[in-house]
Amino acid sequence: LAAWFLVLVFAGAAMGAAGSPTDALKAPLDRSVQVLKDPKYQTDDSALKIEQRDKIWDIVAGIFDFTEVSRRALARNWKSFSSEQQKEFAAVFSKMLGNIYVDRIQTGFADQKVEFTDEILHDSKPLAIVKTFIVSDQNKIPVDYSLKKKDGRWRVYDVKVEGVSLIKNYRTQFNDILRKEKPAQLIERLKDKVAEQETAASQG
Repeated sequence: LAAWFLVLVFAGAAMGAAGSPTDALKAPLDRSVQVLKDPKYQTDDSALKIEQRDKIWDIVAGIFDFTEVSRRALARNWKSFSSEQQKEFAAVFSKMLGNIYVDRIQTGFADQKVEFTDEILHDSKPLAIVKTFIVSDQNKIPVDYSLKKKDGRWRVYDVKVEGVSLIKNYRTQFNDILRKEKPAQLIERLKDKVAEQETAASQG
């Protein structure tokens, strides 16, 4: 699912945006692309690359409801985590996803375009799906965003790239681990992964 991070910036969500789910996804598009295209960051200078990463993440962090992402990724296992473990898991899981995202977007941006094709609202729940395509010279990738409205904001809780769900992918992995290990051990696994990511970023 590495590809799904590559496309998020092209359909990012506005911080505190109101209106339709599609409106919420379109709003910071220009701002995100401006950061990627800014001549200041077209360099190998590590300090400037870190600055660009931080700016990108500031935009992207508002896209997701990471508690909802975490709850759905853990599924029935969510209740086996204490409230503190739930918060800790959501924090480290979001950090891991963010590191994957920033790495992909910094190295993979190549003037792709996004086409918004449909918006599907749930009949009775504050849920929606926004359907898009990411278009490049080589291909056209379908990307569906699942959103939930909470406290007046539409925020993403799942992304499907070519029909493959972010949440289901991680749910399978987490279920396998939690059959043999305790919640605290899974959290430590994620912390170790984040440490590896940050070491690689600092060297890279």
